[in-house]
Amino acid sequence: MKERTLVGRSVARREDPRLLSGRGRFVDDIALPGMLHAQFVRSTVARGEIASIDLSAVRRVPGVVAAFTAEDLELGDITAQLGRPRSEYVPTAMPVLARDKVRYVGEPVAIVVARDAYAAEDGLEAAKVSYTTLPPVTSEEAALAPGAPLVHDEAARNTLVDVSLFATDGIDEIFASAPCVVHVDSRTGRQNALPLETRGVVAHWDDREEQLVLQTCTQVPHQVRTVASRSLRLDERAVRVVVPDMGGGFGQKCVVGREEIAAAAAALRLRRPVKWIEDRKDALSASFLAREQHYQVRAAFGTDGRILGLDADVVCDMGAYSCYPFTAGIEPLMASAEMPGVYKVPAYRVRGRAITTNKAPTAPYRGVSRPQYVMVVERLFERAARELGLDPVEIRRRNVITDFPYTGVNLITYDPGSYLESLNLCERLVQDEGWYEKQAAAAAEGRYLGIGYACFSERTGYGSTAFAQRKMQVVPGFDISEVRMDTSGAVTVTTGTMSHGQSHETTMAQIVADELGLDIGKVRLHQGDTDRITYGWGTFASRSITVGGSAVRLAAAKLGDKLRAIAAARWGIDADEVELTDGAARRRDDTSGVLTYEDIADIAYLRAHLLPKDIEPGLAATATFDVFTDGTFSNATHGVVVELHQGTGQVEILRYVCVEDCGVAINPQVVEGQCRGGIAQGIAGALFEQVTYDDQGEPSATSFMDYKVPTAHEIPDVLIHHLETPSAFTETGAKGAGEGGTIGAPAAVLNAVNDALRPTGVELDHTPVTPETVHRALSLEAAS
Repeated sequence: MKERTLVGRSVARREDPRLLSGRGRFVDDIALPGMLHAQFVRSTVARGEIASIDLSAVRRVPGVVAAFTAEDLELGDITAQLGRPRSEYVPTAMPVLARDKVRYVGEPVAIVVARDAYAAEDGLEAAKVSYTTLPPVTSEEAALAPGAPLVHDEAARNTLVDVSLFATDGIDEIFASAPCVVHVDSRTGRQNALPLETRGVVAHWDDREEQLVLQTCTQVPHQVRTVASRSLRLDERAVRVVVPDMGGGFGQKCVVGREEIAAAAAALRLRRPVKWIEDRKDALSASFLAREQHYQVRAAFGTDGRILGLDADVVCDMGAYSCYPFTAGIEPLMASAEMPGVYKVPAYRVRGRAITTNKAPTAPYRGVSRPQYVMVVERLFERAARELGLDPVEIRRRNVITDFPYTGVNLITYDPGSYLESLNLCERLVQDEGWYEKQAAAAAEGRYLGIGYACFSERTGYGSTAFAQRKMQVVPGFDISEVRMDTSGAVTVTTGTMSHGQSHETTMAQIVADELGLDIGKVRLHQGDTDRITYGWGTFASRSITVGGSAVRLAAAKLGDKLRAIAAARWGIDADEVELTDGAARRRDDTSGVLTYEDIADIAYLRAHLLPKDIEPGLAATATFDVFTDGTFSNATHGVVVELHQGTGQVEILRYVCVEDCGVAINPQVVEGQCRGGIAQGIAGALFEQVTYDDQGEPSATSFMDYKVPTAHEIPDVLIHHLETPSAFTETGAKGAGEGGTIGAPAAVLNAVNDALRPTGVELDHTPVTPETVHRALSLEAAS
């Protein structure tokens, strides 16, 4: 690997001048001549049959141009598939607009298109939809109850996924003879990913190119193109998806939504541009949600604190439909495959289920089940430490993986990491700041301070092999990059990943500039355009640098080889006698031998007759990259100090320490930003955010008055310390860094809360931990 000069440095974000000065271009900034505005008539009932849809009054509303139902548009359904038997997976079709039935409050029933957004909203008020209301299914217990109403007739017991991936022989005997068995029954609240920019699209027909163009905020532009072309029955060539600047996604935008397809269909029908921007009410109640999971897990331990076995039952409430392309299996399969995590678990059994209910469907959200199963496993270790009289950090030391590569009972091979080192350093940092002494002093004053830890790994760099193990019919994994130099020596690089705040314009440029010995200002990134990018799987699962960045480096290296070959041919020497530095090819043995990139490009493009016959004109190189192992694993330990306020039950985070290892940090400042943002979202899930439903399936949180989001006041300063264990499986040595903050925070916060509650004898295993919950626990202690 080349000596790094830019990789590893906190180069200033190249996106910032544009974004911070208001010169960014987001979907809602787009205005096209003759553009219309769309909004959706949405179901007001959670479960019912559509008796009639009357849009005649809608069409008479001033400013309304058209209104369409599913029958008018005749669109193909969106159906996500797993290659599993019917006993393990039941596919369900999600219509772009509901046809005969509605399955959640907020499901789109019709689209109204008007000259402006206000007229479109007025049109919604005039729509008349009659339903035959049916009893909704709004909870796990209701979904699995004998004789329960079926959300989908084809899904018996409302179960979309039921898979038992692992069952070690003799595990029942292990538990029967174990000296210590601990249990955790944990539920986590349904959450919204809450990207700052809601979903949206501007669709128009381009007569010259004979293309339907969708400008939309998505993490997966090529997947949107595929679904749109199939639903609209167009060749893929006739659909172009372009992503402008995007204000966050966090997984909510890595699936294909219905509204984008419906707006595109309206634009195709009317031959006029159509814009749809999701309002915050719809974003909170009818967009893709996540996280509602139930874990019933037990662990067996020896008297020395070493874990002997893990037995888990996981139920994930996926709402009304499977998301495309990941399916309803995304959460239970993730939890089932990876739950043992950083620990040497010798025996493992797990059953993972995805159930369907009359709620908005779910999509991956930053961390995807790992915040939940890490929290449960960390609670098991805390409970076992108490039962065995061990220090909670010491019991972890005895169980974390230290010898690498390590193949776990889950048949995953873990590459080298710093599991023990991060745990030890995190504890030392908390100790060095005197928090244990402060905790003792607070206890003497009758105050409740708690210290909690979470040790975990984040599987990143998922390649085709890893996704194929889930038996996805659509198998993500590889990435493709092209690096092209023009006659001025400037470079354009393409990537199939899609930035929505991760600084790809900076980090990808660092990789290319390092590889070519080029000024970073000479490198420009293109992403998010299905006509410019050969193919790409987008950004999710911390794959951008691990997979996309590896493809970029390989393509840059190929271009570098060509630059060296042309220079070597001019000098009559071997290519390995040429080095690339400071924007030029140089002879290693002769300081006077220099060809600038402009000189080489001049030959490659403008005087190609000077090229040897075995070198083609032009300066462009394409490379692909895939991971054919189990991926690579980032790791971290989080340490948290909290105080529980007796009068209000408020949880105040006094200190947050994060020791993380994501391999080579391409840009440490960017990594820290990812850590801090992820931790904020993890704290949100631990203490604040939750969407609940009443027994009629009406969502509780349709505004920020009800959906409690932490502010800067609730998010503490975070001390971040970096370790570096380079990955052997990526071209840059980097591991993913996008999700680790979110994965570790709920477990660390919950463990700290329980440490503070220790005098009360109360333990909490559900999130979010609200002030009411804490106040009740403290009141019980006071009463006793």
